[in-house]
Amino acid sequence: MTTKIHALVDALGNPLCFRLTPGNQADCTIGYEMLAAIHLQGKFVLADRGYDTDRILRLLDQKQAIAVIPSRKHRTIQRDTDWWMYKERHLVEGLFNKLKNYRRLATRYDKLATSFSAFLSLAAIVLWLA
Repeated sequence: MTTKIHALVDALGNPLCFRLTPGNQADCTIGYEMLAAIHLQGKFVLADRGYDTDRILRLLDQKQAIAVIPSRKHRTIQRDTDWWMYKERHLVEGLFNKLKNYRRLATRYDKLATSFSAFLSLAAIVLWLA
């Protein structure tokens, strides 16, 4: 069994919110819930192709946010993507790289999701303080 970590970060790459899901759950389901819970008006939302669903795009339109999400290959009408803005998604990847420096997170030592989530929160606090 695997665990996925879903994260929201600010413009500096600092973690704002984490959610854990089973490895076999689609990214877009938890992504919608996380985006629905925060204020997004006038902000850019950068995400990979796994979050390219009509439901998420409608939510971002309702919240007056700017979606920088590349279209999936199977879409008949491909949306334009601001690739220069999309390059800023490296901040999210950098956050996961910093989190993987903690061996306990990288190897998923904790058997319970609650203890794994607690250590993930502790690591995020350390990143905020650094």
